[in-house]
Amino acid sequence: MTKPAFYPTETHPKTLIVGIEAPYNRNIDIDAYFDEFVNLIETNGTPYDMETFIKLRTIDPAYFIGKGKLAELKKLIEENEIKYVIFSESFTPHQERNISNYLRSTVCDRTRLILEIFERSAHSAEGKLQVAIAKLRYEKTRLAGKGIHLAQQKGTIGLRAGSGETLKERESRYIEDAMHKLNKDLKQLQKNRDTQRKRRINNKVPHICLIGYTNAGKSTILNRLTKSDVLAEDKLFATLDTTTRKLFINSKEKGVLSDTVGFIQQLPHHLIDAFKSTLSELQYADLLLHVIDISDSNWQAHIKIVNAILEELEVNKPIVHVFNKSDKLDDLDAVQKALEQYQPYVMVDALSKEGLNLLNELLSEWEISSDAHSSLTPSCCA
Repeated sequence: MTKPAFYPTETHPKTLIVGIEAPYNRNIDIDAYFDEFVNLIETNGTPYDMETFIKLRTIDPAYFIGKGKLAELKKLIEENEIKYVIFSESFTPHQERNISNYLRSTVCDRTRLILEIFERSAHSAEGKLQVAIAKLRYEKTRLAGKGIHLAQQKGTIGLRAGSGETLKERESRYIEDAMHKLNKDLKQLQKNRDTQRKRRINNKVPHICLIGYTNAGKSTILNRLTKSDVLAEDKLFATLDTTTRKLFINSKEKGVLSDTVGFIQQLPHHLIDAFKSTLSELQYADLLLHVIDISDSNWQAHIKIVNAILEELEVNKPIVHVFNKSDKLDDLDAVQKALEQYQPYVMVDALSKEGLNLLNELLSEWEISSDAHSSLTPSCCA
């Protein structure tokens, strides 16, 4: 397949990153949001030469950015011979095309950036299929305007003449065919997952799922609790694939523990759709361990983002809040009052030898009711 046009053809085209304070971002910590944007770029391994940040009062329907700000941006790009521009926000296909044409530079929006990270982070067959489908859906929306005729001569089907085909039509047909095949393969993998799930349910094996904001430490906690070696890196979206391991507490089997993809603010909606098959595991969980990086100044905002996505997925399960990285807190007393609204909760340090003791104690006291293994009730709270 031909390399997509949005990929830079040079080893390192001169790159500008643009953080945008949009009207819908007014109620968040914008500095932390920009830091996260830069972290996304670094996670993707994209070197950049310059950065700039702009504030918008309104969203321009055609260009997203108003003409005045866009003209300033164009001047900056021309003066510094910028070839590649990465934006912190997601654009419509129409906006992306207009901005790219106006700036005369290759444009990468938030959705494309996260898609590239997802592609690097997916390792399982299911994860790779989900990312591939998400990318094709995204590229299909970008076909508008590609109506270049390949052959408007009269073709022959038997003895009847047929019309030619535009580049847009051919690419759209190719994408549809590719998506059909990928969805077929994904459904087969989902059947296997459904079979495993039914076996767990029939055998009344409790299922616990780790959820949380990206880079909160879910994979590290999975490794520590199950003595596994799942990839755990200090970067965004290090884990995309759902990993399930048997869980033993005090040498007693308590069920299975699953890690899930991390969430992030302004996560493009169709990326959530792409991973709904994986996230469907949450619907069948008996308990959710919501892992939060308590050392992050925006930890309460992160909880709201995760809760909003759970609500969108219509997941309503018992939750234990697991506040990780407590060793990095300078003043525990300063957050103690805020923590009280997140019952039940435990404070942990997943990297230290005894950092998960409280979580182990809590899990050891969870009991399975005799009439329904899904009705778990904590008998303690740390």
